[in-house]
Order: sequence, then structure tokens, then C-alpha cells
Amino acid sequence: MRHIISILLENEPGALSRVIGLFAQRGYNIETLTVAPTEDKTLSRLTMTTYGDDRKIEQITKQLNKLIEVVKLVDLSEGPHIERELMLIKVKALGAQRAEIKRTADIFRGQIVDVSASVYTIQLTGTTDKLEAFIEAIGTGCVLETVRTGVSGISRGEKILSL
Repeated sequence: MRHIISILLENEPGALSRVIGLFAQRGYNIETLTVAPTEDKTLSRLTMTTYGDDRKIEQITKQLNKLIEVVKLVDLSEGPHIERELMLIKVKALGAQRAEIKRTADIFRGQIVDVSASVYTIQLTGTTDKLEAFIEAIGTGCVLETVRTGVSGISRGEKILSL
């Protein structure tokens, strides 16, 4: 099962490498990873997605909580949450295909952010499933390049990740 783990981490050199090292030592894979400073400049928020059963995820969270740099941790997948990912995708757009790609981008609420004679660059935001569905809808044959940010997530409602 896919889990989104969000961590408040001390914003200091080496903190991120210790978290990543913990995963590497145990042979766990990180599917996506995003990190940025929070409103408190001494802390960073790290959001990662990984796959595993409940026992494996429990082991990961216990090990992460042992790290001195980890201030607080939450598995967003355990409750209602909002998740988003950003993708920039370059696609071949020639002839009649141009109009079809534009319509598909509009349906998925994407924005064409760069246009050339034969290529569109489209910006799309949403869940991982939505981004995958867009790629499937336009066909992998016309995809030239993609870049994705990885998942960012936050709990719904009053629940917050803070000190």
C-alpha cells in the first residue's frame, strides 16, 4: 500500500542525508521526495511516498522518530488529506494533433506554458493518478519529456503538523 509520510525536520546540514540513509540501510525505496523550509526557518517539511504493508511502515516511522533531527512525523495516508503533484510535460504537437492535445489539456485543467512549431509544454497539477491518466489519454508515443515534483500533502481540517 502507498503511504505519504510528512516529517518536520531540523533545517541543518546532514539532516536530510540521515533520513535518506535510514531508508537505504534497510532497503526501503522512496517513490517521491519533496523538501522545503517551513514558516519557521529552523525547520523543513519533508514529504515522501513509499510503499509497504502496515508492519513495514510502522518500522519505518519508529526508526525515523529515533533520529535526533526529526521533530515530528505523521503518515498522511492514515486520515483524510489533500495531495498534489506538479508535472511539466513536453509533447509532440503536429497538425490536427495540436487541437486534440489542447482539448485534452483543457479537460485535465492543464496549461500550455510553451509553444513551438512542433512541441507543446504543458503544466499539470493534481494527484498522481490524474497525472498518469493524462499521460495515458494523450498517448505515450507523443511524450518527449516529463519532469515531476513528487507528492506534497497536508491533512484536511484542523489537524496540523507542528511543534
